[in-house]
Amino acid sequence: MQNIIACIDASKQSEYVADAAAWAAKTLDTPLVMLHTIEKSATSNKTDLSGAIGFGSREHLLDELTHLDEERAKLAQRQGKLLLEAAREHVEALDVEAVSVTQRHGDLVEALLDLEDQARLIVLGRCGEDHANDLNVIGSHIESAARTVHRPILITVDKFQQPSSFMIAYDGRETADKALERIIASPLLKGMHCHLVNVKRPDQDINQAFISAKHKLESAGFVVSAERLGGNNIYESLQNYRDSNGIELMVMGAYAHSKVRQFFVGSNTTKMIMASPIPLLILR
Repeated sequence: MQNIIACIDASKQSEYVADAAAWAAKTLDTPLVMLHTIEKSATSNKTDLSGAIGFGSREHLLDELTHLDEERAKLAQRQGKLLLEAAREHVEALDVEAVSVTQRHGDLVEALLDLEDQARLIVLGRCGEDHANDLNVIGSHIESAARTVHRPILITVDKFQQPSSFMIAYDGRETADKALERIIASPLLKGMHCHLVNVKRPDQDINQAFISAKHKLESAGFVVSAERLGGNNIYESLQNYRDSNGIELMVMGAYAHSKVRQFFVGSNTTKMIMASPIPLLILR
C-alpha cells in the first residue's frame, strides 16, 4: 500500500509538514506515515578523544564519554517518540484516520529511499531544526531528496493552508509534459484554479505546445489561466506573476536524473524555493 510520508523533526516546520500531509492524506484518501530519523550527529560526541585519552592513562574518561553517547542516544530516541506521538495527535485532530509512526536511525534521505516504494507523496519542510531561525535557507535534505528519491515531494515553507490555486511554468520540454500528465492523473490538485505560464524566449517557439497543454488541462476539468510572460529574468517574471495573482501552490517538474543537481544548484529554481512564501510541489 502506498502512503503519504511526512518527515518530522524538532523544528517549527514540522507543524506545517503535518498540516500539509494531513491535507494530502485526506484528499488522496491515502494512509499517512509520520517519519522521524535519528541522525548520528544527534547521538554521538562530535569530537573523537580516544587517541588523546592515553595521556595519563585515564581510561575511565573514555568510559565516561561512551556512557554519555549512550545517554544521548536514549534521549534522542525518547525525544523522537514524543515528537511522533505529538504529530500523530495533531493529524488525528484534523480527521486523518489512518496514521502510523516510524522512527529510524541514520540519514533522512537514506530512510526515504528505503521507503519510497511505499510512498505516494513525501512531505518535507524547507528547512529543518538545523536552520530553524532562517526560513530562507534550503535544508541539505531538500536537494538530496530531489536528486535521489523518485516520488513527488511537497515542500512546506510556512504555516500551511489548503491551496485553491496552483501555478506551473511550462517550457514545452518532455519533463513539463510529464508533469502535466501527473497533475491530470492525480486527485491532489483537482478543483484548483490552474495558472499555466511560460516565460517567452527569443530562441524558443512553443506556442502550439502551450495551447495544447492548456487544452489538456481544461479537458481534465481544470479552470486554466494561461499566460506567456515577458522579461529577461525568468525567476523575476515567475515571482512577479505569482505575487500579483495570489498563487497558493507552485508546481514544478523535476529534471532528468543527470540534470537534477544543475536544476537546484545556482538555478532559478533554487531562488524560487529559497524565496517562496508558498508551498512547492516537485513532480517526478
